[in-house]
Amino acid sequence: MAGFRDFLTRFRPAASPGRAAPGGVPADRSAELRAELAPPLALLEQVEAEARSIRERAADTAVSRRQEAERQEEAIVAEAREEARRVRARAAERVLRAAEGEAAELRAAAEREATAVRERARTRMSPLADRVLAQVWEDLAAEERPSPAPAPHRSPGCGRPREGDP
Repeated sequence: MAGFRDFLTRFRPAASPGRAAPGGVPADRSAELRAELAPPLALLEQVEAEARSIRERAADTAVSRRQEAERQEEAIVAEAREEARRVRARAAERVLRAAEGEAAELRAAAEREATAVRERARTRMSPLADRVLAQVWEDLAAEERPSPAPAPHRSPGCGRPREGDP
């Protein structure tokens, strides 16, 4: 890199004021600029190579972190599915226990009602059987009695029955 002194020499007059000086070799400005810019550009190339290396390492790190995140995601999903299965099983068990309890209550209520019906039937059976038996005896007694003979049919306006008339 050009020093400060070299930088200032660019601005120094080529000759003292006065008469015209003999012609000199023209200065090669592009060569001077190249010489001046070569060291900083070389440093920039090094920095660019270092930046490229950093980007490659960052990309590799990103890939490995992404893969690790995917593994963690799969583990979390598997664990969540297992937990969901356990929660469903517990919920189903609670519902089953509730249904069994309700069924037991219904069964007990039905048995109490059946017992009450049997008790009512037992208490009502004897009087009812007595009434049915009395009714049957009345019907049997009525069948054994002679039925009254039907009265002869008489037409209005007729006096006495004729022979051969019913």
